[in-house]
Amino acid sequence: MKLCVFGAGYVGLVAAACFAESGNSVTAVDVDTRKIEGLKNGIVPIYEPGLKELVLRNQSEGRLCFTTDVPDAVANALICFIAVGTPPGEDGSADLQYVLEVARSIGRSMSGYRIIVDKSTVPVGTADRVRAAVQEELDRRGAAFEFDVVSNPEFLKEGAAIDDFMKPDRVVIGTDNVRTAEIMKELYEPFMRKNNRMIVMDIRSAEMTKYAANAMLATRISFMNQIANLCERMGADVAAVREGIGSDSRIGYDFLFPGPGYGGSCFPKDVKALIRTAEECRYDFLLLKAVEEVNERQKEILAEKLIRILGSPDEEQPLTGRTVACWGLAFKPRTDDMREAPSLTIIERLLAAGATVRAHDPEALKEAKKLFGERIEYSSNQYDILAGADALVIITDWNEYRTPDFDRIKATLKQPLVVDGRNLYKPDRMKSAGFRYIPLGRSGNGIAGDGR
Repeated sequence: MKLCVFGAGYVGLVAAACFAESGNSVTAVDVDTRKIEGLKNGIVPIYEPGLKELVLRNQSEGRLCFTTDVPDAVANALICFIAVGTPPGEDGSADLQYVLEVARSIGRSMSGYRIIVDKSTVPVGTADRVRAAVQEELDRRGAAFEFDVVSNPEFLKEGAAIDDFMKPDRVVIGTDNVRTAEIMKELYEPFMRKNNRMIVMDIRSAEMTKYAANAMLATRISFMNQIANLCERMGADVAAVREGIGSDSRIGYDFLFPGPGYGGSCFPKDVKALIRTAEECRYDFLLLKAVEEVNERQKEILAEKLIRILGSPDEEQPLTGRTVACWGLAFKPRTDDMREAPSLTIIERLLAAGATVRAHDPEALKEAKKLFGERIEYSSNQYDILAGADALVIITDWNEYRTPDFDRIKATLKQPLVVDGRNLYKPDRMKSAGFRYIPLGRSGNGIAGDGR
């Protein structure tokens, strides 16, 4: 099939490359001339394992191309995907200006039947607004072309997006047209070879499904973080609790690891947007408001532990003269994405408390320099930042941090203090190795054990 994908960002670029990989002719469209020129020259603007190789291969084989020419892209495509950003507004609602501008541009450019697919994460009712925007442009032209609008939300995990797209848990198609549903099924058929995971439903239900999925996962994370905080006070071990509840087939083990809070481009934005959508319907979504509040508090916890352990209580800046080494900046491993990352809150809190902060991340140092500038120190070597530091705090659970050289860590730090926001190590082994080890929600550690 011939497709065009509006938006050469994370979702759009992954979708374009994967559709091309299955044999389709795909044109990726973006208004950012610099980004498009870079892609034409093999420069992929985001880090995602396997994406660069996929883009380069399909580009060289002629199935994938990049352009800023909207009329040309729309003229040569049966299906037009909208995969542009929907950033949160000041009130938390999704900003649809880019989605609707793409819809209008399609209406100005289409010359025959088109299927217009909302791939962006959008609130319930967006398809109606997209349809109206396209029709308005057609009416202005005096054109009478038929078109359908489809909701096809993405469910990609950063760091595993290619596998998620090529081997999806499910593909949700929201449409009110049987013919359109069959065309979409044909498009996704190469990804359904082993098992048909296609779910067709009405458009509004498809739009709601994306928000409901992310809100549910965010809820699980916040719930487990609260359980971890309670375990610290009660002398229980959250790792054992996770094993106990995760073995229940109704619950499962996924998204039950405690940590410093969720971040990224999806969970924070989508939780806010769903709360706002509920408010517009005069419904008070109390549970999600609590999830959001819990998450914001959780981002403070690692810094609070360090201030409590290392700080001078009588000082306005209790960590003055202290140096903290941070392992991990991205909101999760296998990405360079720092949007809403817990590291932002943690480091800002440490800096405000007077600490000198050093940081390492396998992929996110470039992004961190844009955000923090010269206010913190950086190194591409995870051990170099430990020299003379008062503590090591682990923020992101990169594989590189899971089995480090503990003897080197102990010898390099000023004191053997490790605050572990991801519970990567066994407390008894760390204790026997001579470390003061502060994980989350493990027996005898944390706020109760180290705050007295």
